Amino acid sequence: MSTATRDAYGKALVELGEKNKNVVVLDADLSKSTKTAEFQKAYPDRFFNIGISEQDMMGTAAGFATCGKIPFASSFAIFATGRAYEQIRNSIGYPKLNVKIAATHAGITVGEDGATHQSIEDISLMRGIPNMVVINPSDAEETRQAIPAAADHHGPVYIRLGRMPVPDIHNKNYKFKLGKGEMLREGKDIAIIATGIMVSIALEAADRLREEGINATIVNIHTIKPIDRELIVKVAKQTGKVITAEEHSIIGGLGSAVCEILSEEYPVKVKRIGINDTFGQSGTPRELLEHYNLTFQDIIYAVKKF
Repeated sequence: MSTATRDAYGKALVELGEKNKNVVVLDADLSKSTKTAEFQKAYPDRFFNIGISEQDMMGTAAGFATCGKIPFASSFAIFATGRAYEQIRNSIGYPKLNVKIAATHAGITVGEDGATHQSIEDISLMRGIPNMVVINPSDAEETRQAIPAAADHHGPVYIRLGRMPVPDIHNKNYKFKLGKGEMLREGKDIAIIATGIMVSIALEAADRLREEGINATIVNIHTIKPIDRELIVKVAKQTGKVITAEEHSIIGGLGSAVCEILSEEYPVKVKRIGINDTFGQSGTPRELLEHYNLTFQDIIYAVKKF
């Protein structure tokens, strides 16, 4: 089964709203697309449409947090992080307020809307803000568990969500742990560390590689900040070669975070798969993944060329 993480977010919000009456949801007039309309329908007195004004939405969310509420502020990733960066930095990050920023339509797989709506720098922007936790779920179940985990964490959290349906990786037995990576496969030949939608693509690559006698470790990094340094160093020591995979610029995202850790603690060669310092363009999600070399074939090519 395939589900977009934004759809899982909408359902998770409704579940969370039933359990925690302090949860309020804000949206920038995109509730049908961000799926917060489901929360609005269930709890209309705790939903606030701020209009097309992400800066005001972040400031209002900060105000709710100072009154003991747990606001989830939602918009497309490009607008949530780009348009409202200063408000997030100064009004939420600096005072370490308990605001959750849920950003949908991240990455190039927003599709035909093109470069102006494709957020490929958001992880870089958010992980650079002190006090900010950054989560990038890989599938629906991980999203369903990440939302209450974000609410339980006292402080600002950025949650990156997508529009394109992604295959299920986890079931209800899975236990999401904030800040802890997940070892999905263990192999001796190379370590592939992936995040978000690239986790399922990395697993597909690993299956094909195994048929050719190449055994890859696959690590899911759902929390990019704080990142699981111990696990990253462990797989680097086991394999001696690391590939990172993300639907984000190679500058400032998962690949950069992994390189920062390994350069300090266990230097090995790293190949970063991501968007290579360029803007996106219009196309279907699948066309764009192929154009920007974000397919399982591209991972296989990188492994063999390593």
